[in-house]
Amino acid sequence: MAVKCFSLYLILAAVVLGGVSSEYIEYNTKPRIVPEKINVHLVPHSHDDVGWLKTVDQYYVGSNNSIRGACVQNVLDSVIASLLDDENRKFIYVEMVRFSVFERWWRQQSKAKKVKVKKLVDSGQLEFINGGMCMHDEATPHYIDMIDQTTLGHQFIKSEFGQVPRVGWQIDPFGHSAVQAYLLGAEFGFDSLFFARIDYQDRAKRLREKTLEVIWQGSKSLGSSSQIFTGVFPRHYDPPDGFTFEINDVSAPVQDDPLLFDYNVQERVNDFVAAALAQVNVTRTNHIMWLMGTDFRYQYAYSWFRQMDKFIHYVNKDGRLNVLYSTPSIYTDAKYAANESWPLKTDDFFPYADKPNAYWTGYFTSRPAFKKYVRDLSGYYLAARQLEFLRGRNSSGPTTDMLADALAIAQHHDAVSGTQRQHVAADYALRLSMGYLQAEKLVASSLSFLSAAKSSTEGKNPGTKFQQCPLLNISYCPPSEARLPSGKSLVVVVYNSLGWKREEVVRVPVSSENVIVKDASGKEVVSQLLPLSDITLRIRNEYVKAYLGRSPRNTAKHVLAFTASVPPLGFSSYVISDTGRTSRGPSASDVTSGSMNQNVEVGQGNLKLFYSEEGLKMTRYLSTRNQVTAEQSYAYYIGSNGTDKDPQASGAYVFRPDGVLPIKSQGEAQLTVVRGPLFDEVHQDFNSWISQITRVYKGKNHAEVEFTVGPIPADDGISKEVITKLTTTMKTNGTFYTDSNGRDFIKRIRDFRTDWDLQVYQPVSGNYYPINLGIYMQDKTSELSVLVDRAVGGSSLENGQIELMLHRRMQHDDIRGVGEILNETVCLPEGCKGLTIRGKFYVQIDKPGDGAKWRRTFGQEIYSPLLLAFTEQEGDSWINSHQTTFSAFEPSYSLPKNVALLTLQELENGKVLLRLAHLFEVGEDSEYSVMAKVELKKLFHNKKISQVKETSLSGNQEKAEMEKRRLIWKVEGSAGEEVKRGGAIDAEKLVVELVPMEIRTFLIKFDDHIEMVGDREQQQFAYVLK
Repeated sequence: MAVKCFSLYLILAAVVLGGVSSEYIEYNTKPRIVPEKINVHLVPHSHDDVGWLKTVDQYYVGSNNSIRGACVQNVLDSVIASLLDDENRKFIYVEMVRFSVFERWWRQQSKAKKVKVKKLVDSGQLEFINGGMCMHDEATPHYIDMIDQTTLGHQFIKSEFGQVPRVGWQIDPFGHSAVQAYLLGAEFGFDSLFFARIDYQDRAKRLREKTLEVIWQGSKSLGSSSQIFTGVFPRHYDPPDGFTFEINDVSAPVQDDPLLFDYNVQERVNDFVAAALAQVNVTRTNHIMWLMGTDFRYQYAYSWFRQMDKFIHYVNKDGRLNVLYSTPSIYTDAKYAANESWPLKTDDFFPYADKPNAYWTGYFTSRPAFKKYVRDLSGYYLAARQLEFLRGRNSSGPTTDMLADALAIAQHHDAVSGTQRQHVAADYALRLSMGYLQAEKLVASSLSFLSAAKSSTEGKNPGTKFQQCPLLNISYCPPSEARLPSGKSLVVVVYNSLGWKREEVVRVPVSSENVIVKDASGKEVVSQLLPLSDITLRIRNEYVKAYLGRSPRNTAKHVLAFTASVPPLGFSSYVISDTGRTSRGPSASDVTSGSMNQNVEVGQGNLKLFYSEEGLKMTRYLSTRNQVTAEQSYAYYIGSNGTDKDPQASGAYVFRPDGVLPIKSQGEAQLTVVRGPLFDEVHQDFNSWISQITRVYKGKNHAEVEFTVGPIPADDGISKEVITKLTTTMKTNGTFYTDSNGRDFIKRIRDFRTDWDLQVYQPVSGNYYPINLGIYMQDKTSELSVLVDRAVGGSSLENGQIELMLHRRMQHDDIRGVGEILNETVCLPEGCKGLTIRGKFYVQIDKPGDGAKWRRTFGQEIYSPLLLAFTEQEGDSWINSHQTTFSAFEPSYSLPKNVALLTLQELENGKVLLRLAHLFEVGEDSEYSVMAKVELKKLFHNKKISQVKETSLSGNQEKAEMEKRRLIWKVEGSAGEEVKRGGAIDAEKLVVELVPMEIRTFLIKFDDHIEMVGDREQQQFAYVLK
């Protein structure tokens, strides 16, 4: 019977397959757009993180695959081969990263391969999208870092391929900022911006109303002059279900060989059409985009392109749709050609939640020490580039390039965000450290060169060997702590990277209490000597040993503070010497200790600090009838471990609190009060792991709070998310303001979203926002501002109250892919313990409308602290033989207080990249929210400018050409008034105009000449060929 059945099957097979055979099929993939049909744009892509579960190098070479089988090198090799096989295929690539992704791959290719790849780029088969060194985060980076990392990538693309990216591609960051839209989008010359992650409630509404694609105006100051077409994907950044084709994916391939029993061409065509029609129902026009790829796909690219070839061929033969290989640029042009009017979007897309109890607002604070390291080196990089320009770029010597690359990678959305695995965080930190060491040498040599301008040109005076102190935040500075032999003194050169003069208090640790400070003329400077706190001594000893592998050689016992007066873009010099006297000097602080049961008042002028059993209260007297008091406290949220109903826990990404506990002082709280001629400060220990120092400076109206948090206890198994609160009686009506990447401030209303009716499931985490510069609130009589020294999360959960999250230590993973608990530790020989962080925030109370001036100007000083360099001298030998004061500007000239010098950098081609930014928004300040002017001749008074070209923000195209190509989109309703920008630069006057929030970028050429640096009266010259 079995034999008969088998024979029958053979007969049936012969009947069914009679005359049919396998043969070569030439797939028609020629791209075309059919106006009368639905056009499906297939966009092949691979999202290649520059670090997350593995380091950027591990991802590139495909090592450590026990964590994740990913090899970016294979992706690029395989994609290029597939593109060369068929001229109709296309692919987009995003991450340039000089030493780890596309740039590394590019350097490893033969000349013949490079020629082929350039042809692919020229033809549009391979298109660079976004074009930065990484796909940066949008919540936690500073806008200057975002600009810098994108500029590096754009410069590489321009120099190697002559191309200018047209499209922003931020598909994976966890929420999207207003600054990204207008500054990192429109001001780069991008025609469109695309991303995936928005709040699940927002997405649901946009799907219903067909508003996933909008015109986004991110800046109220620049309005329609800086808007951009923005598309949100209907789902994630992967294909519709059933259309992923990596080797091990489960989607059914198109089986078009008639000899196959599973021949399924029509079935798969029907699947494709159904998925496309579903997407058409949620978008406008007859163009839709399918993202054909996701994380680290195309390691065997042919498996993808083979299936896409077939779908294009058979679906087009079917006739119901038109399918084509495409790119976001082609898609954007098609949308523009449709002449549709689009909804208008303002503000931003924060916070982001993908489920009711899953607000991705924890990462605003995650890894706070790393966030501070990135921010510190960002400001250092800005200053180092200035000094590199002033010294003259020398490619054979130390440069800022390594630090530039490390900072660029650190802006990645799984780097500065704090959402990477621990070994990856260590890798990022190592890169930053190596970059810093190179930049440190550059800074030292530049200051040596500039300060040597008074010495003879015969080279009798060798270059000064300057030392710097990157661990000053824990009061560790070997050159200032060293005991000075008789006759020797310490020279401190103080560099100011801002465009205006500064007078600030400088603090350095010293070992002797018998020290005085003099300026370069020999006049004694008012100084203040105060003891190092016990907590500072502990942290200093532990962390120096942890990071340097040795204990501090010297035992610093004091901090010496003095006021430095420094010219714009220049330096001043000071001398610290040991008098040898053993009696109490005039700089010694008055130190008293007591308990908080006693009422203590600190401060002079209008700002007072009051300490009592109730805690710390700051009071600012705005007038005889108007005073505002802010009470400060600490608490921690209990991070949820999840429940049986919803397992969502707090973790590296997600903030899900399960109650809050106040942190009260343990036992009888002790205070140490320090009073002196420059500032008063109060030391408080709240418990064994939280302490703070609050300072009030003479002549200043703000309070500086230096907090130390950690190690956060973990032995009770409870996740802890530490916050500080400022509580007032202000009537703020649920309204507060937070910055966007350190730039514009955005109005926030508690439990409210502009674009949809918010269903509140998480009243705490759902009201948290990213803070890079500050947060403020106001009512009819006053305004309270808080500025921060790094990216943090914060909110105003009650009227008249502001809170900041300072540190987090978790007990559970939040199931968002990182697969590791956020539990940072530091390891010493005696064992490992939780990480301690130290930071500062600043508080000022003003009359309504007066706070912007402080937020903007002082915010610049936080970002760009004074840079200190140290050297020893015998007698007054150094002071007498060196240039002790320097400014790159014309004497007596400084930038207006509403303008910042963002970039001053000599490029490899000899041109100079200059960026100037207006710091204020429209209507923010009556004095400074006006047009500002900068005179370039006074900025470069020792140089003759031969050419000034205004460019896009990244310097990769002339601004005029960019504006000619800009697409003008139609908007539903009113797009607002056209904003008039600063005018063109007159070739003779060379004056730059800036309207509120405008940033202008220039490439400048100087005449080759002998340049004089320093003191003209000495008639001694340094010869620098530019």
